[in-house]
Amino acid sequence: MSDVSDTPSPLTPLTPVPARLDRRSLLRYGAGALTGAGLAAVSGLALAGPAAAYGWGGTLQQGSSGAAVTELQIRVAGWAADSASHSYVAVDGDFGPGTAAAVKRFQAAYGLSADGVVGPQTQSVLNSLEKSDGSTAHFDWSEFWSHDGSGFSGGKVGSATVKANVRRLMYKLEAVRKKAGGKPVTVNSGFRSVAYNTSIYGYATNSQHQYGIAADIVVSGVATKTLYEIGERSGFSGLESYSHSWQHMDSRVEYAYGAQSWWWEDGTV
Repeated sequence: MSDVSDTPSPLTPLTPVPARLDRRSLLRYGAGALTGAGLAAVSGLALAGPAAAYGWGGTLQQGSSGAAVTELQIRVAGWAADSASHSYVAVDGDFGPGTAAAVKRFQAAYGLSADGVVGPQTQSVLNSLEKSDGSTAHFDWSEFWSHDGSGFSGGKVGSATVKANVRRLMYKLEAVRKKAGGKPVTVNSGFRSVAYNTSIYGYATNSQHQYGIAADIVVSGVATKTLYEIGERSGFSGLESYSHSWQHMDSRVEYAYGAQSWWWEDGTV
């Protein structure tokens, strides 16, 4: 099967969490020690608080298939390429060459043996990046809520789909954060309801924010051009010009909400 898929993976809706918790703030800034049953201390990774322990069901490698591979692909999606490339990690449940290459990049970034085999140690690191409420180590659901107070409702797809899409976006942004030196990522805009998007950008009728697959981000001390370049190798098919004070990133081709093609506004940098 192809390593390309246009079908978002379903995710059970979760209850929104408070905008900010002390533990989450600690996680965002990388303080604390790596904790949780069965989690191995790995170079470059320091997290506090309980992680969600996904049951991987054994070692995964090229040729594996099924739900665990789908989950793996979601979690390594931000490691799509070594350099600027019109490529992304397909979330299709088939462990092909593209998934194996992304796993190797993930492993190398976290100080693991980069063999492309997802055994207990790699699985422990993958689990340490997810919280029990389904969000990720350095991001809160509330950061991606529409600014009009509608949460994940009122978009161009249902709220459960928006939330599933945002979860996948969080994992890509975890990769961006890692590649940016582990500096905190500020999400200026995540999901936007159709009403809110129309109120601020009436002309952008098919804004990818309305599906929960886009974010406008800022990283203190990191130039938007650098973020653009990181986006080019993190599986993002939509990149707005780095001339702004924020960097827009989206996954338009991966989801294909409407007729979509790669859009890197400043070309390949």
